[in-house]
Amino acid sequence: MHDNELYAIGDAARRTGLSVSAIRFYADAGIIAPTRLTEAGHRLYDIRAIARLELIRTLRDLGTGLDDIRRLLAGETTLHDLVTTHLELVERQERGLRARRAVLRTLARQGGTVAQAALMHKLVSMSDEERERLIDDFWQEVGAGLDVAPDFVERLAAMRPHLPEDPTAEQLEAWIELADLVRDPAFRDAVRSFLQETYSTPPARLMTATPVQDFIYTTGTKIMEDLFAAHRAGLPADSPQAQEAVVRLARAAAELGDKRPTAEFREQMAAYFLLIEEIEEEEDPAFDRTHGRYLSLVAVINGTPSEEGPVPFAWLSAALRASLPL
Repeated sequence: MHDNELYAIGDAARRTGLSVSAIRFYADAGIIAPTRLTEAGHRLYDIRAIARLELIRTLRDLGTGLDDIRRLLAGETTLHDLVTTHLELVERQERGLRARRAVLRTLARQGGTVAQAALMHKLVSMSDEERERLIDDFWQEVGAGLDVAPDFVERLAAMRPHLPEDPTAEQLEAWIELADLVRDPAFRDAVRSFLQETYSTPPARLMTATPVQDFIYTTGTKIMEDLFAAHRAGLPADSPQAQEAVVRLARAAAELGDKRPTAEFREQMAAYFLLIEEIEEEEDPAFDRTHGRYLSLVAVINGTPSEEGPVPFAWLSAALRASLPL
């Protein structure tokens, strides 16, 4: 192509991939006029006009409106500003489509009604503040008057969903399920009953006491990680690695109560761990239906991995007993 060469509208159509009628439409709409009209009324286009037609085709394929294209070609905006604005629009549309997809997939899976469709659409359209209020209401009702260790419900309520600004369809579906559950009085009652029955017993109250929880999630985190790593590696409870870590655990736990990590103290810890193991084995199905379901959905919504399995209380008990003098 030469700078000064002129091309008939058919040639311009072939070079740009636009139809002849589309090129005529853009001319009639005042977006891009032909470079020259012949005496017979034929439209001719030079290389610069063809380049602009190619740009128009690209922008139209991307969904850009005619008014925005007209402003760009008139020099009233830049390509960067136009593309940035259009990108924001497309991203908003994409988020909206993902929300619709999540609602439709959930409805298809559940065989939902028209009323449920409206509710699900409302749930995915909630603001951050509305989501926070919904979770606050849930924990206020669930935790009111529970006979458990002080501050324990507050720790549980801190594990809450934070839907990202640009959620995946899976995260939206998880939020729909969770929001529907926490609004359900039956689910609230079930979670409340599970927490009351599980954490009001003496060994559970000891394990959920504030000093113990602070130890587990702050000062004792490294010790617990070492113990869990040894367990995941399949090491026996009396292995050197397990013994070294469990002795550190007993020493740190004793310091919480201004005690000494004597053989008697370690035996008491071992007995408590076995009691906790028995409680969790009895409550596993209830946990999966109640608080466990809440936690698993929160993990999906937040994009964080779920816990790697139950705490190996029986193995910890065996490790403590293996550390006792013969």
